[in-house]
Amino acid sequence: MGEVIIKMPDVGEGVAEAELVEWHVKPGDPVREDMVIAAVMTDKATVEIPSPVDGTVIWLAGEIGDRIAVKAPLVRIETAGGAGEAQLLPSSQAPAAEVVEAEIARPAPAAPVAATPAAAAPPAEKPLAAPSVRLFARENGVDLRQVHGSGPAGRILREDVEQFIVQGAAPALIKGGSAKKTATEEIKLTGLRRRIAEKMVLSTSRIPHITYVEEVDMTALEELRATMNGDRRESHPKLTVLPFLMRALVKAISEQPEVNATFDDDAGIITRHGAVHIGIATQTPAGLTVPVVRHAEARGIWDCAAEMVRLADAARSGTATRDELSGSTITISSLGALGGIVSTPVINHPEVAIIGVNKIATRPVWDGTQFVPRKMMNLSSSFDHRIIDGWDAATFVQRIRTLLETPALIFIEG
Repeated sequence: MGEVIIKMPDVGEGVAEAELVEWHVKPGDPVREDMVIAAVMTDKATVEIPSPVDGTVIWLAGEIGDRIAVKAPLVRIETAGGAGEAQLLPSSQAPAAEVVEAEIARPAPAAPVAATPAAAAPPAEKPLAAPSVRLFARENGVDLRQVHGSGPAGRILREDVEQFIVQGAAPALIKGGSAKKTATEEIKLTGLRRRIAEKMVLSTSRIPHITYVEEVDMTALEELRATMNGDRRESHPKLTVLPFLMRALVKAISEQPEVNATFDDDAGIITRHGAVHIGIATQTPAGLTVPVVRHAEARGIWDCAAEMVRLADAARSGTATRDELSGSTITISSLGALGGIVSTPVINHPEVAIIGVNKIATRPVWDGTQFVPRKMMNLSSSFDHRIIDGWDAATFVQRIRTLLETPALIFIEG
């Protein structure tokens, strides 16, 4: 018999550690060569770690949410010696197991899925159960810490909860009401959710935000957008408001380049960027990501729209690359139809500005003689007040407003 240690691979330049977000195996499980055994996440991407050998898992480095240093042991696999595996020293002859660094790190969906941890906690402290089982238990007022799990590693199944209820262990009903719900659930912050939390803390703790809100009459732009969508080529994506906003940003930035900047607050250096790399805040099954439309200054409306759709699809499917999720110089945050009346978007550190898009709604607007229905939308934009003064923030947003209310200006060069 032999033993192989798989180390945490180098998953990106400058990355010193990665977070465990999925285990696909547990101790005692057989594995085959090239079978995915784990998924790890860095600041920008999730990668899968395959097994380089056939064998049996005998040890895992940690639990979901743990951070493992690059080059540190990740998995130990027991292998059968023999032909084709001469490079593996029998454990009876070798003072230590052979070390194999997983050289194949494949892009993986960003959404972590439920997986078996290296060592299950005692059911009384942290019961193992699928989200659907936890929901069923909560709806029936069952404390999962009191339920014996019959699944692998003590995992509690729906049948276990049903049996618990049948045996009369469910809480009594309040007279005239429903069962009291006393169960609690602890959820460890892992994967992309933890990355988002860390990013938000960094941004709000370091950046003094100033938020400026302005309403924009989108009636003319909406008429133009409808016309362009009606005449679009089959190869063109359907236009939303965002490509127009992206082009308006490019023109406004040409007049106020200080807004298209990043600030290294440790070094005290502001970098103004000639290129306009626009981050598009995108909701995915795993949480918020920011794919980047690079060089928007060199793209037309249709090109901006096509690239935005491509990147959004990649982000939601978890196939976006590290480069596609980094390098933005200014960000747009849009909640679409759920955009509300106003928001206070958090700046994407180390940028100095973020433009927030609220929903379009038909509202009565006084035209000087009467109220007329107009399609109105608020822009809620935040700026780093260390770099951008209130006057400059207002001037920037007013310029965007002018461009959106007179959309022909967006297409005029110079």
